[in-house]
Amino acid sequence: MKENFKFIAELMKLRLSHIMTFRLGFFGPFFIDTSYFLVQLFAFEAIYRHVDNICGWRRGEILVFVGTFSLINAINMTVYFFGVISIPEKIQTGELDLYLTKPVNPLLRITFEKINPGSIPLLVFSACIILYGVKETGVSYSWVNVISYLFLVCLMTILYYDMELLIRCCAFFVFSVNNLTKIEETAIELCLKIPGVAFYGIYKFLFYCVLPYGIIATLPTQAFIGTLSAKGLFFGAAIVCIFTFLALTFWAYGVHRYESASS
Repeated sequence: MKENFKFIAELMKLRLSHIMTFRLGFFGPFFIDTSYFLVQLFAFEAIYRHVDNICGWRRGEILVFVGTFSLINAINMTVYFFGVISIPEKIQTGELDLYLTKPVNPLLRITFEKINPGSIPLLVFSACIILYGVKETGVSYSWVNVISYLFLVCLMTILYYDMELLIRCCAFFVFSVNNLTKIEETAIELCLKIPGVAFYGIYKFLFYCVLPYGIIATLPTQAFIGTLSAKGLFFGAAIVCIFTFLALTFWAYGVHRYESASS
C-alpha cells in the first residue's frame, strides 16, 4: 500500500511537470472548466428560481445537492477522469500492452496518470455553492452531520469511478462504447438536475440500483440535513461495495480475455 501511494505521488509529479511545459495546457483548462461551471450554474438558477419545494427539499437543500454533485464531479475531473476515459483507446490500439508488461498495477497507473489541475477551481466553486446552500437552509448542523456527509462524498466518488470504469471496460468485448457513454452522459445529466428523492417506482430502482447516479449527491445531502436513516447509509455503502466488486472483476476478466491489437 505504501509503495502504491509513492507511485501515485510520482505519477502526479510527472504529470504536473509535463503540463507546465506547455503553459497554455495548464491554464487553459482553468478558463474552460470555470466557464462550463458558470453556464451550469445559470441553468440551475433558471430551473429552480420559481420552484419552492421538491419532495420536501427547499432551495437550501437543492443548492447543497447541486453543489455536492458538482463537487464529486470536480474530484472526478481532477483526479481520474482523463485516465479512465483513455481505456477504450488503449485497448483498440494495443497501447494497453505497455501497461500490462510493467511491474506496476496497470489500472492504478491508468487511473492516476492524467490528473487535471485545470478542474481545481470547480472544487472551490462547488464548496461555495454548498456553503451558500447551508446558509439558505438556516439550520445549524452538528459534527455528526458533517462527518457523515464527508464520508458519503468519499463513497460516492468511488461509485462514480466504478461506473466510469465499468462502461469503459466494455471496450474489451465490443468495438465501440460510444453508445454506452451517451447513456452515461444522459443519466448523469438527469440525476444532476433532479434529486433522487423525486424518483419513485421503476425510476427509483433504475437510478438507485442499476445506474445509481441518483444516489451520488442525494445520500450525502440527506446525511448533511439529517434525514438519512441508518438503512439509507447501509444501502449506500452496500451499493458502493457491489459496484466496486463488479468494476474490478470486470476489469480483471477483460484483461484476462484481452488480445493485443498488435498481435
